[in-house]
Amino acid sequence: MSTSTPSTANGNDSRQFKGDRSPCGPSRVLHVRKVPIEVSEAELISLGVPFGRVTNLLMLKGKNQAFIEMASEEAAITMVNYYTTATPHVRNQPVYIQYSNHRELKTDNLPNQGRVQAALQAVNAVALGGSASGGDGTLMPGQSPVLRIIVENLFYPVSLEVLHQIFSKFGTVLKIITFTKNNQFQALLQYADPMNAHHAKVTLDGQNIYNACCTLRVEFSKLTSLNVKYNNDKSRDFTRLDLPSGDGQPTMDPALTAAFGAPGIISSPYAGAAGFGPAIGFPQAGPPFDLLSYVPPGLSMHTMTGALGPLAMPGSRMTLHGMAPIAVHAVLLVSNLNPDSISPHGLFILFGVYGDVHRVKILFNKKENALIQMADATQAQLAMSHLNGQRLHGKVIRVTVSKHQTVQLPREGQEDQGLTKDFSGSPLHRFKKPGSKNFQNIFPPSATLHLSNIPPSITDDILKELFAGTGYTVKAFKFFQKDRKMALIQLGSVEEAIQALIDLHNHDLGENHHLRVSFSKSTI
Repeated sequence: MSTSTPSTANGNDSRQFKGDRSPCGPSRVLHVRKVPIEVSEAELISLGVPFGRVTNLLMLKGKNQAFIEMASEEAAITMVNYYTTATPHVRNQPVYIQYSNHRELKTDNLPNQGRVQAALQAVNAVALGGSASGGDGTLMPGQSPVLRIIVENLFYPVSLEVLHQIFSKFGTVLKIITFTKNNQFQALLQYADPMNAHHAKVTLDGQNIYNACCTLRVEFSKLTSLNVKYNNDKSRDFTRLDLPSGDGQPTMDPALTAAFGAPGIISSPYAGAAGFGPAIGFPQAGPPFDLLSYVPPGLSMHTMTGALGPLAMPGSRMTLHGMAPIAVHAVLLVSNLNPDSISPHGLFILFGVYGDVHRVKILFNKKENALIQMADATQAQLAMSHLNGQRLHGKVIRVTVSKHQTVQLPREGQEDQGLTKDFSGSPLHRFKKPGSKNFQNIFPPSATLHLSNIPPSITDDILKELFAGTGYTVKAFKFFQKDRKMALIQLGSVEEAIQALIDLHNHDLGENHHLRVSFSKSTI
């Protein structure tokens, strides 16, 4: 390769890769390093396609480097932000992308550029063609990368994570905002590419997330871009890990954000062309069906970008978040527990706020770790997204998906010290009844607790004394004006509230009333 081309600055660009942050300001030219020597032009171009039109490419095979030129600086910024949180893989190898100090690539006189231009034309035509975009990558009227989603028949909780898992099967999801309007759960979801939005709309509109409930209504939004201010359970910008969580919610753990911030969390078929899963249709009858394990029918590698990475390039593999796609089971691994204070019952009560816990096993030889089997994968996701990173018994707990599909009960005669418990028949499950109001009252841990099932004879002083006498700081208390069976109590911290919920949920208040405790979204 001649050194009179943009590779003259390679020395500079190469030296910049000492740390993770780029010393260069934003540029529409991006420098890619650690590129496998056998990689094709189309595979590299496909890295940029989910974010906009790729206008040029320069490969420096001898140095395992390349330069990608995007049509706009905005597309390049989105691409760098995304890949900073989710390392892309090509041919099973991680590649690293940052801004170049070039403003454009001048490659007219270089050998092999004819092949590069042909690859650019082919990949861009596939990704940006059709009705979604004009030849220069600009949007045509009526086709936005933003979808408006309404979930009808909401008999089961649908979280931001659930929407991400479903919609990321059609391409790179950049941002999601969820909200309730006209008593309906709604969301705005922005793809990197309007073609992805088009495919998702055509395929998912009118389909049920779960069997016979949670029906998706999908349409194009009038917006062409979303402005997300906070990363929490209501909104997320997957290109910006640095956003605050707002309203006192814990900031998303980076490992969790990286996991949710990339396609492939649930049974993803997009391990590359060779790993493309079998297409299945929506069953009209038969066993319960849910979209979380759904593979879009008839959508080939050619028609989909973003989640797919390489566009039908044999032998290639790109998993955006730097690990192979994993199937999510209903079993969670909880680590960094306090072995002196934890019990299966305590974990059952806490995780039971977000789903029905069937089994809990504290590991015999590593008592700071536990396995928790939820009723299903969705409830496991809810519990993980709300409890990962919270403080319990003075330690920050970590909640991840376990590789186990079930929690095994000890064999008869096997020493267990009471560390494994089966709660599948427990009367304390909150979500047994379809359509239960509990589905609508799932909130992150907070210092304010919602109390219910309070008998008429119980006064505020009795309840305050109950919490204070158990060792908690009561900062405020109030009964609901319209219904004295319910009250709010504010404790000294979120950690205290978590512990109080474990200790006092189902506490016998007399008169055949057991106190029900959950986290509140309100403050006093």
